[in-house]
Amino acid sequence: MTSSHPEPPDQLDVPLELDPRDWESRQLYFLMTALVVPRPIAWISTVSSEGVRNVAPHSYFNLVSTRHIMFSSSRVKDTITNIRATGEFVVNFVSVELAEQMNFTATDFPPEEDEFTWAEIGAAPSAVVAPPRVAASRAHLECRAVEEVHVGPSYVTFGEVVHVHVDPAVWRDGRVDPVLLDPLGRLSGSGYAELGDVFKLRRPTWDDIRDTGPGEAIPRR
Repeated sequence: MTSSHPEPPDQLDVPLELDPRDWESRQLYFLMTALVVPRPIAWISTVSSEGVRNVAPHSYFNLVSTRHIMFSSSRVKDTITNIRATGEFVVNFVSVELAEQMNFTATDFPPEEDEFTWAEIGAAPSAVVAPPRVAASRAHLECRAVEEVHVGPSYVTFGEVVHVHVDPAVWRDGRVDPVLLDPLGRLSGSGYAELGDVFKLRRPTWDDIRDTGPGEAIPRR
């Protein structure tokens, strides 16, 4: 199948059918980052081999197991360089109140510059790894790198979580309350999103539904 549009149209009058190879990388970037939303933000702090602190946001980020996370970068930035040198990093979670400082640390600072200082971010010592935590962050995952994989144009880092810190302010009824965590989500371009309304849906078992007809036992909001 050939693509329906050789480049992104101003208005889409018929459904888009696309071979990703047909669009320039930046055009494809805006499409994919607008579809996969909202993305969690890993505000990753590291320390260089010379001891320079670094903190930068990465929204190609998620869990891969209960003790492992991954993030990727489209090129070898300071975060990747520092992790290669030291093997350690911290994922600092970004609440809405930290949006402006987090966004500022996406600036392409030279490697010798300290983003903690530039953005006036308070630092707190980590429990297990050398890189500091963002003091105002409500939760942190201290990690050690376990593998780096080069996938297409991106460098994917897998990390083992070796220590977890959670502020009491976001804990309710035996677990982290997402509303209290107030996470910031990444959209496309310069867009961000707040958590918004939260609802729950019961997850049925086969025993719950085996004697019902199609659609009858679907849990409703």
